[in-house]
Amino acid sequence: MKPKYLKISDRKLKLPVFFPDATRAVLRTLDSRDIENTKTPGVLVNTYHLYRELGKKVLKNFNGIKNFMSWNGGLISDSGGFQVMTLAKRGNQGKITDKGVTFRPSGSKKILLTPEKSIEYQMLIKPDMAIVLDDFTPPNSSKEQARDTVERTILWAKRSKIAFEKECERRDLKIGQRPLLLAVVQGGEYEDLRIECTQRLVEIGFDGLGFGGWPIKKDGNFDYKTAQIISQNCPDDYFLYGLGIGKPDEIVGCVDMGYHIFDCVLPTRDARHKRLYVFDADKIENINVRKKDFYYCYNPDKERNYNDKRPIGEYCDCQLCKNYSRAYLAHLFRIKDVTALRLSTIHNLRFYSILMEKLQEKD
Repeated sequence: MKPKYLKISDRKLKLPVFFPDATRAVLRTLDSRDIENTKTPGVLVNTYHLYRELGKKVLKNFNGIKNFMSWNGGLISDSGGFQVMTLAKRGNQGKITDKGVTFRPSGSKKILLTPEKSIEYQMLIKPDMAIVLDDFTPPNSSKEQARDTVERTILWAKRSKIAFEKECERRDLKIGQRPLLLAVVQGGEYEDLRIECTQRLVEIGFDGLGFGGWPIKKDGNFDYKTAQIISQNCPDDYFLYGLGIGKPDEIVGCVDMGYHIFDCVLPTRDARHKRLYVFDADKIENINVRKKDFYYCYNPDKERNYNDKRPIGEYCDCQLCKNYSRAYLAHLFRIKDVTALRLSTIHNLRFYSILMEKLQEKD
């Protein structure tokens, strides 16, 4: 049976869901109450960054990251796999072997992140869903290079699963008390490798799989074909996770293929860069997310907005739209007040929670 809910603690979140990236246990310019008020059901935190910046003692003292950041919603912990790409491969700040990844961040002591250490630390984070460490297939990889990332991803997934079972046994966590465990499919643009990676991960046994690697094709379009390959080769009861997928139209396309969970920095980053998402509708009930061009991006910098009394979105019930005009937001950006960033981020998060509410209606 296909999943319809994501269980967190004593609650169920209706699927699909979008979790913004609170990489270091914070969404820039917001606090946890701000996030809750946008009806955002959960956030994603990053294992590598928290391991580097907090260590184990703080998490043990607070009994998990939720208590540390005073967060009551859902929580996903990313494994640190994306940093394998951004820091170790692209940034030349690390070395990758079958054992794990040795990061050498500038000005800091080296950090060895293995599949086992990633799981151990994620269990201290206490997420509702944990992601196993994977070897990100770089864009433009040769088939041989992609094959190497798939083999290492499978190897690390096996070791992660063993480490996870040991951690659950040590903590006496029964089924239903444990976080969900998801693996990540790699293989780049090579369909046969994607199929093989998906099937071998299913054989190991997880609660779901994520669409890993770079999701954009060489022509700049989203790689829906790979998303479909992963979906078609998963059991019906698996959670499907669009890792880092955040464009609203791409989320809609993936949901129609059976994907349930999404995370991305896009809405919060765009908010800080004066890109606010607006549905092409005058009220919530008239929003049609399967209509072409169902949304647009609003930029407050344009001079015509300087005297505009309207809210950003006529339909929107966020703190910005309920209380302030386009003119006021334009003024805040012009004087470079941090309130502009906060209110814009709140608006974009509410846009995404409304988007998911609309996608949930189909069931």
